Amino acid sequence: MKVLTILLVLVVLLVASNALFIVPEDRQAIITQFGRPVGDAIDTPGLKFKLPFIQKAHYFDRRFLEWQGSAEELPTRDKVFIFVDTYARWRISDPLLFFQRLRDELGAQSRLDDILDGETRNAIANHDLIEVIRSSNREAAADESYPDAGGGLEEIVTGRDSIRQDILAAAQTRTDDLGIQVLDVQFRRINYGQQVEPDVFNRMISERQRIADRFRSQGQGQASEILGNMDRDLKRIESEAYRQATEIRGRADAEATEIYASAYNQSVQSRNFYEFLRTMEAFEKTIDPNTWLVVSTDSDYFSFLKASGP
Repeated sequence: MKVLTILLVLVVLLVASNALFIVPEDRQAIITQFGRPVGDAIDTPGLKFKLPFIQKAHYFDRRFLEWQGSAEELPTRDKVFIFVDTYARWRISDPLLFFQRLRDELGAQSRLDDILDGETRNAIANHDLIEVIRSSNREAAADESYPDAGGGLEEIVTGRDSIRQDILAAAQTRTDDLGIQVLDVQFRRINYGQQVEPDVFNRMISERQRIADRFRSQGQGQASEILGNMDRDLKRIESEAYRQATEIRGRADAEATEIYASAYNQSVQSRNFYEFLRTMEAFEKTIDPNTWLVVSTDSDYFSFLKASGP
């Protein structure tokens, strides 16, 4: 009897475990019976019931899902090849339809590859390069360091954001019958193709070289002006110094002449005494005890010696 009771309890637990299932808050589910959907989708979380053993619960994500595009080289309307890398966000809007058309997320990703890549290719091919890389007709910011770097920006009609919206709208119309909804499409990166990139870099290098040459020319002009001003100031300083030196020498010569004249205009006695002292100094320097001095009666030496005698 106890064995029968245990078996009965085990059977009830097995049936209950197969009949009851839980739908998490981030999931939604559908019930299939022998592989075919039964009833509506279950989009509310909680404990749910199904027929045991013959029905099966399939879970699908309720959150926003990510689609990563691959970078492709695409031609624009003006025949410029660029690399375009896109990504998108999508969600499962109708789990029942999603299961019937795509079965799982892997199938949805594969279908989105075809849809979004195709719409991106069509949108890029229908617009010029300048419309793909620009978003608006804003005015170019002025840079005082590069006044000749470029003029006003060319006006565009569409712009990158409008192209993105066109891709999103076209993708949404193609996914309505798949049970999914594309929420957003964005350009991750837009770059020149390998064939165009060297020409673009060469143009950028040439432009920077032209600007550098202009700056060097301006610098050489300013250097010449500075050197010219320096030479002019140097000559002016030298001329002013020469004038001041000449004036000082003139004043010194005038003072010396004045001193000489003042000394000469002293009394006769003072002059005679001065001449006598100078003569004695000359005797001291020119005559020693072994020297014989022969002077004439009309020489200055003799007149001083005669005047000094008794």
